[in-house]
Amino acid sequence: MIGSHRFALRALSVAIVTTTAGLSFNAHASMGNLGTSYGVMPIDVGTAQSLSMFNDQVSATYYNPASLTSDQRGELTAGILHAEQELRSKNPNADGDVLSNSPSQHVLIGMKTNLGSLTRFKHPIYLGFVAGVEKYGKEMLAFGSETSETGQYLQYGREPLFLNIGGATPIWRGISVGASVRITLEATANLDAVSTLGGETSRERLAVSAEPSMKTILGTRVDLGSTFCPDSNCFLDGWETAFTYRTKSSASTTVDSNIIVTQTIPDPGLSLAVTTIDSFQPETFAIGTQYVGDGWRVGGSIEQQNWSELEDIFASDTIKDQGSVAPGNRIRFDDILIPRLGGEYQLNKNFAVRGGVAYEKSPLKTTRNPELNYLDTDKIIVGLGISATYDRTRLLAYPVRLDLGYQYQQLQKRDFTLVDFDGNETDVTADGDVHVVSGSITLKF
Repeated sequence: MIGSHRFALRALSVAIVTTTAGLSFNAHASMGNLGTSYGVMPIDVGTAQSLSMFNDQVSATYYNPASLTSDQRGELTAGILHAEQELRSKNPNADGDVLSNSPSQHVLIGMKTNLGSLTRFKHPIYLGFVAGVEKYGKEMLAFGSETSETGQYLQYGREPLFLNIGGATPIWRGISVGASVRITLEATANLDAVSTLGGETSRERLAVSAEPSMKTILGTRVDLGSTFCPDSNCFLDGWETAFTYRTKSSASTTVDSNIIVTQTIPDPGLSLAVTTIDSFQPETFAIGTQYVGDGWRVGGSIEQQNWSELEDIFASDTIKDQGSVAPGNRIRFDDILIPRLGGEYQLNKNFAVRGGVAYEKSPLKTTRNPELNYLDTDKIIVGLGISATYDRTRLLAYPVRLDLGYQYQQLQKRDFTLVDFDGNETDVTADGDVHVVSGSITLKF
């Protein structure tokens, strides 16, 4: 009977592999996303997201949809992002220190337009969207979820589909408001099959579906000079402030399998249900301010990210199951504050340069996480960027803009204790380096 059950489990594992093959490209789950980990567009990458709440490009639908109103023209933007990661874990039992060096590669496209002309009131109403797909457009549903004996990083896996859509409108004297939705996918796969004791399946039936899950992003932007001094000059001229709120969001995958094993497990068969989280983005509150001078601007923001809610989500994850771990030893997370500071200088009418810095404290509170062995460290983030505007176009009504952004993330050293599946403990030190390059072209209309 024990041997039969082994064959049954083998057959079931074949079924699970068959099912997930339609969805997975060996991508590890990421407790972050393109917007929170690096930046959506080159301006966000090059300023370490310090000016993102005031960015008038399509990435505003994620950072602050109210900023869609800051440029009345329509926009079409296409871009790419490439991130090289060397995530290290100094482990005395390992052959080398590099734990992961899989790159992240995204193709991005976005558009914004004014729908005010559709109404008789002619009041401007801006609609925008931005979409990004991993591996330069080849992966939309890739996922991976696992426990680890050697350690795995919390925030630098792949999150293939990035999709935001939203709108904004000015409401009164320099005050604009906006709302958007962050769209993630809830993927479901069902497999029924008959298997022999040797693991050969037949009469398979596979059904895969993915339903969208929409999470809200709210934002406002205030030009303080226009609001409080509309008819005269005052000390508030040039100052702007912004507020934004993003609800928590996550993508998950559920696999339901039912296997009948010939001569061993009759109908209704052996069932296995697996539910796992693919990615998680914490509830976020942010406030930012900037001062716009003659050809330059400087600004910053403070973000609060509520990562503690992730503990409850792990409780229902059947792969990252913490049920066998004593309550006092289960993984825990802290809510964190992230300060960002950046600036931009217009060299002339065609070229502008920008830069930014940020310090991101790790939300992972526990350094000993049995069954999971997650690693995460504090990060120092530095960004640089440049824009070039080509205004001598023969066919286009408006200038063409090219943006480049570079970002370096230094992961600070942090000590962890790994616990393998037999309960043996190993002390390791985690650190790493991340290099991000992003480029885009923007057409106005």
